[in-house]
Amino acid sequence: MKILRFNDDRIGVLTDGDLVADVSDAVDHRDIRGPQGTMEELIGRFETYKDRIEELAGAAEGVPLADVTLLAPVPRPSRCLAAFVNYLDSPERTVDKLPNEFFHKAPELVGPGSPVVLPDMDQVPIFQPEAELAYVIGRHAKNVPEAEAMDYVFGYVPFFDISARGMVRRSQFLPKGQDTFAPCGPWITTADEIADPHNLRVRSWVNDEARQDYNTRHMAHFIPDQIAWLTRFIQLQPGDVIATGTYHEGLGPCNPGDTLHIEIEGLGRASFPVTGDGPPKMGPWNAAARKAAAAKLEPGLAITRV
Repeated sequence: MKILRFNDDRIGVLTDGDLVADVSDAVDHRDIRGPQGTMEELIGRFETYKDRIEELAGAAEGVPLADVTLLAPVPRPSRCLAAFVNYLDSPERTVDKLPNEFFHKAPELVGPGSPVVLPDMDQVPIFQPEAELAYVIGRHAKNVPEAEAMDYVFGYVPFFDISARGMVRRSQFLPKGQDTFAPCGPWITTADEIADPHNLRVRSWVNDEARQDYNTRHMAHFIPDQIAWLTRFIQLQPGDVIATGTYHEGLGPCNPGDTLHIEIEGLGRASFPVTGDGPPKMGPWNAAARKAAAAKLEPGLAITRV
């Protein structure tokens, strides 16, 4: 099932023929629960609501997907975390050398069509969109054994980790955690529809230029390992969003005026316009600017196809 939010905070299911069936009435007291509370209720008690959702979807006339405005599938999770350096994308990176580490993203997620806003930041030559597979937690999770971890995954969603590159890093807040730096969508695809999340093709574009193209099988730490490690230290809640990291080959800059596109096999495609006061005021990117910017990046994160 593909579950989405649209228009004025309605809940929908994508049906055959790219029609959106409104199933908002499956969850009672939405006005009291609020947008996030409603999604947490639906996700955390999905087995209770599933039959009602399918009934409403089957009876709905449906609206063409192109005629609705998509929102972030989860509006404001209690936690939005992202894996740090979790792909075997260079010879020196091996599983035993890459620790299981995560950082916080701003929990106000950005939905398809909503802007990524690049701020004017000193000493930041490049903003990069990192295309990632993210998963949504479906149950309260604490001290979860690795063998049981996949039972806690509700579904999957394409996700961009927007990153400021080239600055002195004292924390992940400025480079990674700012508002609008976590665009995702178009919807949540429930886990039962994805046979193997560790064998999915992830692609991204900036405007019409292809950037990343990789497979999730290159993760160093797979999802069960991630959940088992995280829940040793924190309790994950229904609706929490965890991004699994990125394969760095193909990364390049984005600037205001660009449009970001992400597509993951079986999970759909989403686009996000870029606005703000970021690097374009430095002028068009040329060979000298590219060389100077790349020199400030961490090893393994050199920009390509600028």
